[in-house]
Amino acid sequence: MFESLLFDKQEVEPRPGGCIAWITLNRPEKLNAVNLQMRDEMWTAMEWVRSDPDVGAIVLRGAGERAFSAGADITEFGTAPSYVEARRARHERDLWGLMLAIEKPMIASIRGFALGAGCEMSLCCDLRIASEDASFGLPEVKLGYIPSAGGTQLLPRTIARGNALLMILTGEPISARQALDFGLVQWVVPAGDLQARTEELARRVVARPAPAVRRAKEAVVRGLDLPLEEGVRMEWRLGRALEAVT
Repeated sequence: MFESLLFDKQEVEPRPGGCIAWITLNRPEKLNAVNLQMRDEMWTAMEWVRSDPDVGAIVLRGAGERAFSAGADITEFGTAPSYVEARRARHERDLWGLMLAIEKPMIASIRGFALGAGCEMSLCCDLRIASEDASFGLPEVKLGYIPSAGGTQLLPRTIARGNALLMILTGEPISARQALDFGLVQWVVPAGDLQARTEELARRVVARPAPAVRRAKEAVVRGLDLPLEEGVRMEWRLGRALEAVT
């Protein structure tokens, strides 16, 4: 049903939450740049996996060997009917907000370029594993604007503020090893091992009880924006609610 994406659901265990959903950005000839069609199809795919009780983990990756995603497709800049219409469409289908709202664990499997919107898309995921040839960057400042798909907010919530500002203010990319040092990714592996290591990680997540995994993610994500005392109370409530259904 998709043209710019590949979608596959892999059963790991025959139970609710026992499947891995693989979503592949499939425009390798364009370095998997995000155009309007891909954005809309991503919205549909994310809504699908969000509501599918069989899916326990989601993997996002790019087709080909050159890029996870090189960012927004600049060939479409200025082609929308109007600026107002473009803003309205983005508001009604806030893909980045949808990705951040998904309770299930999301893994970014990154090979090659992860730039601009591609880097921001990976930041919407919970775990990031990269090949040794990966590179990350938010080059928007070089073009006279700022990251506008969450980069200025997500990056300093993921890595140290100074390192985030270094990437955002210079617009210069960093290597996979530097991303590992910054804490932007959790693993760097040889390119030939990326698929197997990603699947191994996803299988480990799916093997855990799905309700516990979802509530643990919720506690971490919501708690980051709360004072510690409120966060601890929220954690207690989530734990008690989980005990009530197990």
